[in-house]
Amino acid sequence: MSRTHRLFQLMTALRCLPAPVTGQQLARETGVSTRTLYRDIDTLRSLGAVIDGEPGFGYRLIESAHLPPLGFDDDELEALIVGLREVTAVGDPALAQAAGTALAKLRARLPEAQAHRLRHAVLTAHRFNLPPAPTIDAKALRKACWEEEQVVFDYADKAGAATRREVMPLSIVFFEQSHCLMAWCLLRQDFRMFRLDRMTGLERSGRSFRPRRVSLLRDYMARMQGDCGPDIRT
Repeated sequence: MSRTHRLFQLMTALRCLPAPVTGQQLARETGVSTRTLYRDIDTLRSLGAVIDGEPGFGYRLIESAHLPPLGFDDDELEALIVGLREVTAVGDPALAQAAGTALAKLRARLPEAQAHRLRHAVLTAHRFNLPPAPTIDAKALRKACWEEEQVVFDYADKAGAATRREVMPLSIVFFEQSHCLMAWCLLRQDFRMFRLDRMTGLERSGRSFRPRRVSLLRDYMARMQGDCGPDIRT
């Protein structure tokens, strides 16, 4: 393995492994001794990589705009193409537009051989039956999820019964037939899933539930796996 390839492999390990990652873990990932690993970290730092940490405490890569982007192998590139084209097909309007923009940026930054591969990819994604469009601002809902802020909205269940809900938004899931919000419902005091095409009048409440999103989502996912399917009771 060339030293350049090893340094790229080390950067990939720093990006992918849960931080902080120990020198011993990084040495195993790159197939070198810990002494060589420490020298490689010093080399990356001298090239401009911001790597926080030291021996005995573990390391964390601080991403920087000054670092050159990593290249993609052919399978990675195909995976990116399929993923972005799937989002273009089924995402809400803001995400679909962003996916198209991301593909254009990717094509502009790739070496010519890979840009050609992107333009004429053998893999693509297409849906004949698209899910119903959200009836709320999905981008605002995603932002509320990230910022861990409760939201309020009107909701109509499958029988048409309407209720006003305040929830802790956890994640948005793209199912085969609909886009759904996974949430903790304050009305039901339980986990619930809400279809975005049945929601109206979305408002951010200004009430934070930080830092509970990750733990609540983990509990919800564990329940879904135990029940062998999503819960869309409302």
